Amino acid sequence: MPTDIEIARAKTPEPIAAVGERLGIPADALLPYGKSIAKVESAFVEKAAKSGRKGKLILVTAINPTAAGEGKTTTTVGLADALRVIGKRSAVAMREPSLGPCFGVKGGAAGGGYAQVIPMEQINLHFTGDFHAITAANNLLAALIDNHIYHGNKLAIDPRRVSWARAVDMNDRSLRDIVIALGGVANGYPRQTKFDITVASEIMAVFCLATDIHDLQARLARMIVGLDRDRKPVTAEQLQSVGAMTVLLQDALMPNLVQTLEGTPAFIHGGPFANIAHGCNSVIATNLALDLADYVVTEAGFGADLGAEKFFDIKCRQANLKPEAAVIVATVRALKMHGGVDKKQLGTENLDALRKGMANLGRHIENVKKFGVEPVVAINAFTSDTVAEFEMIQQVCRDEFGTRAILCKHWADGGKGATELAEAVVAIAEGGHSAYKPLYELDMPITEKMRTVAREIYRASDIAVEGKAKTAIKTFEELGFGTLPICVAKTQYSFAADPKLLGAPSDHVLPIVDARLSAGAGFVVLTCGDIMTLPGLPAEPSAHKIGLDAEGRIDGLF
Repeated sequence: MPTDIEIARAKTPEPIAAVGERLGIPADALLPYGKSIAKVESAFVEKAAKSGRKGKLILVTAINPTAAGEGKTTTTVGLADALRVIGKRSAVAMREPSLGPCFGVKGGAAGGGYAQVIPMEQINLHFTGDFHAITAANNLLAALIDNHIYHGNKLAIDPRRVSWARAVDMNDRSLRDIVIALGGVANGYPRQTKFDITVASEIMAVFCLATDIHDLQARLARMIVGLDRDRKPVTAEQLQSVGAMTVLLQDALMPNLVQTLEGTPAFIHGGPFANIAHGCNSVIATNLALDLADYVVTEAGFGADLGAEKFFDIKCRQANLKPEAAVIVATVRALKMHGGVDKKQLGTENLDALRKGMANLGRHIENVKKFGVEPVVAINAFTSDTVAEFEMIQQVCRDEFGTRAILCKHWADGGKGATELAEAVVAIAEGGHSAYKPLYELDMPITEKMRTVAREIYRASDIAVEGKAKTAIKTFEELGFGTLPICVAKTQYSFAADPKLLGAPSDHVLPIVDARLSAGAGFVVLTCGDIMTLPGLPAEPSAHKIGLDAEGRIDGLF
């Protein structure tokens, strides 16, 4: 079997205008970035929104990730291709990869095998420069804050209570906690601060949740950068920064159009992580896809306890989206890891461990149903899996979880390997089996929203709000932000705050150690346990293997 990059390079992409034409996008509405990437002009996006037609939105989510891999992006692409195979007008709406994981440990995020989006090298690296624009806008605001303090501080900003962090789209642990403006009076006022990875920045969240350029500006204006000496919020609007940030972001805000290996249109736009941010692609790209396609397949980051919960409780609520079905991706290998099998032994049939690990899948099925959305399980096949293992997953899902599990071979066979999954999704969507609803009401206190998610989604017995978080939550509610939804920052590997608790742990207490207000994005971030907003590199980062081959092509990225 050829590698992912060999498969991608063997395919000659269709001209991007032909891909756009498949959805009715005229060539003059595309701003090409080479032959196979384009941005869709804002004027066309606005025109499409007035068409009155809306496709059906399908969410792809997964079990808690393991080192064995689940293939959520691969399944997202494979399902969209499969929908085209069975005659549906489909499109993909996904997130852009971050450079941090690409050069760290996770690698690229463009799918795999014969279910990929292309050109995968550009998508995984600089792409159209969206992340650079977001990073620049974030750091412009940071510079304006320190510049304002240096030049007299008319807003009386308290340097000790500046909450705005700088950003970088790279894993760099040394920037997590820093002191700036050393070296004397000419360099400003020294203070302690930090960097976040760009995908965890509030501007990334604002970018992804904005419905248009006007909403973007309104959200940027509402962002709170810190407190003044009377402990009142100071906003980006007060710093007169909104116009300049908008200028940096206006081109990036146009959705990016690429294609799958089979020519299915794919909108890849925005990229917040789901463990430390809200984990969904941009509302603008999702809405554009829904305006043009009959079926739109989107994904939410990491497992359903994080990405799907935020998709339902934040993105769908804010953007008035109505998902029609959900696909929960699982693999035999990952389920066996949740059942206690060492990674080195995953190629050996082990029905006992598989049965034990299925508790993780069962919980995700139950959780998705709590949002009124009907799920179907996609078993992403690996060559080492056995028939007996497939049959066990299907039998347990049917008899105990009340959900159909479908064997999918899109990695090896492309869209035709997932047609049974596509037909099941269509049956759910066309049959009206879903009636989306959020998990909690917005008028609940912040702590009660967190307690609801902890008990209903994580199966915790309760939450323990530590002093720093308790003080911050009290302040947010006093300032009038108590009705915002919550965005949980938590390990992706477990339902608990301890990443080592695999499977389906219950009755644990979830520690809430910090709280951060994202007023522009429209949510409150609650940090559970030891979770970093700026990851570090592993001992052997992927960057060590990346370079150019003898022909000048990128090597080692996949």
